[in-house]
Amino acid sequence: MAKKPKILAFACSLREHSYSKRVVKTAVKGAEVAGAEVTYIDLRDYPMPIYNADDHEKNGFDANALKLQKLLNEHDGLLIGSPEYNASLSAALKNTIDWTSRKSDEFKLGEVFKDKVGAIMTESPGAFGGLRCLGHLRDVLTILLVNVLPSEIAVGKVHEMFDGDGDEMIDAKMKGILEGLGASLVDILKRTHGEIEAVSTKQSQA
Repeated sequence: MAKKPKILAFACSLREHSYSKRVVKTAVKGAEVAGAEVTYIDLRDYPMPIYNADDHEKNGFDANALKLQKLLNEHDGLLIGSPEYNASLSAALKNTIDWTSRKSDEFKLGEVFKDKVGAIMTESPGAFGGLRCLGHLRDVLTILLVNVLPSEIAVGKVHEMFDGDGDEMIDAKMKGILEGLGASLVDILKRTHGEIEAVSTKQSQA
């Protein structure tokens, strides 16, 4: 039986009904249909202080950062959505990366990101859809040796694409594009990481 590619998905806005979360969840559907096992997390469940090397040395590695390191280590790919804050990525995302890329008692520097495959997206009520933050996010992930897909999505006028606080995207065209991004990530993972055949003990002893 083939082992499904494992993808960790999260948005980098801390608002409860943020558009970033809803955009990522749309891409998640495409990844699941394409055959991936997707774990969606909310960064609000992993609060951590702003990274400070002095505090790290004095108080040890943050417990929530370690939980995230373990999750990252267990997955092959990443679906990441970040809102554009002042033409860059969100502070929550940058701090999460700063912590989880550090050396801990269980993982080496940058170990949990190395050789992952990532797909990135953003959104905004404006016409450009937060596009300017994606270049910064790509640079940060690339320096950590994440292989970021060339395709990236900026969802403009995002407030018109959902009905109130609902998660279901009502713009069929953009919904298809986001689901396609999720499916593309799965396709790359199948080709680069492979679908491992699980061999039973009985078969291995035959």
